[in-house]
Amino acid sequence: MQNIVKKKLRNGEKTIGGFLQTLSPVAAEILSQCGFDWLIVDLEHAPGDFANLQAQLQAMNGSDVIPFARAPWNDEVAIKRILDTGVMGVLIPYVNTGEEAEAAVAACKYPPRGVRGVAGSPRAAGYTGNAMPYLTSANAETIVIVAVETTEAVENLDEILRVQDLDGVFIGPMDLASSMGHLGNPGHPDAQEQIAIIEEKVLASDKFLGTVATTKDKARSCFDKGYQWLVVMQDGAALLNAGQAKVAEFRDTDGKG
Repeated sequence: MQNIVKKKLRNGEKTIGGFLQTLSPVAAEILSQCGFDWLIVDLEHAPGDFANLQAQLQAMNGSDVIPFARAPWNDEVAIKRILDTGVMGVLIPYVNTGEEAEAAVAACKYPPRGVRGVAGSPRAAGYTGNAMPYLTSANAETIVIVAVETTEAVENLDEILRVQDLDGVFIGPMDLASSMGHLGNPGHPDAQEQIAIIEEKVLASDKFLGTVATTKDKARSCFDKGYQWLVVMQDGAALLNAGQAKVAEFRDTDGKG
């Protein structure tokens, strides 16, 4: 188990990826061939389950993309089952305190560092065929990211950043703005002020910083600041945008407007 994305992040390199939210192994297979550094299967806002997650990971086999998943919650049972499918990174939502961040890390690590249940039979360990190499490398190679998406989390960011073996912090701009009373408006000055605080603190730490940046200008701005982990697309939104653009193109062509 060698996580090339973790190596890139430790070297200060920039990485890009996309959310998989349509539950489609076909979409996962297609996008795994596009040159992304990683793809992240969403179990928080998409209606998938662990079996569907595993099917999407199987569809990525043979590609160079590194598989991540966003957990439905900061729950050690859910995280254990996610990791057993073979993902190499986990984004854990709604982490608001140092204690919660420590619990998130512990859920991703085998004892004695953490509390992840040990089994050599799941896909991650090659159905017993690669058990010991996996078990002895998983703690070091798995990437753990927590989402900072409330004002409470910003207030407690210093203690979150002190958690050992936490690799990165993800800014959830929509949730952060909504937690401040600005529903769906991450561009509000209040939210931008909080985002600036997060940026300053994370970029001064030993953790990498990530967020969503679905336009080239936004991504360039984030990378210039020091972000290293950017979600630049979602499969469902990409399909919608492509479909709408194609309809607009052909409506214009046939003169029907």
